[in-house]
Amino acid sequence: MSTKEKDSYFVAVKVFLERDGKFLVMKDNFGDWDLPGGRIKRDEFETPLEGVVARKMDQEVGSDIKYRLGKPIVFMRHERIEDSTKEAVRIFAIGYQAMWISGEVRTSERHTEIMWADQKTFKPEDYFKGGWLKGVQEYMLVKSSAKI
Repeated sequence: MSTKEKDSYFVAVKVFLERDGKFLVMKDNFGDWDLPGGRIKRDEFETPLEGVVARKMDQEVGSDIKYRLGKPIVFMRHERIEDSTKEAVRIFAIGYQAMWISGEVRTSERHTEIMWADQKTFKPEDYFKGGWLKGVQEYMLVKSSAKI
């Protein structure tokens, strides 16, 4: 296989932070709904993924939040237009399950709104699109069928 046939992806971690039968979703500055988490930085190549999750959670929901990080529950591929370059980028994301323990979620400078989505009634197609939508739908399917 030639290099031209291979695709390049950013790699990200996302967190399905659960609390009382709900999970956290956040609206970003561009008006899109998202999950807490984000891309791995260049200098984090040797950092355990749990360390990347901790950094992103601190940035996006605040350092007061205490949670228990579980195992990856879904894998997502998403394509979007990068705001800074106006070019399409592809993101491969590992979606972790996490249980909220304590603390209040705060919005970061990157987010304008948060919502705890009920796992039984939430309609992700009204909030998400692309690979994020498929990932949230898969998460909800796994949760409803396996009762993890």
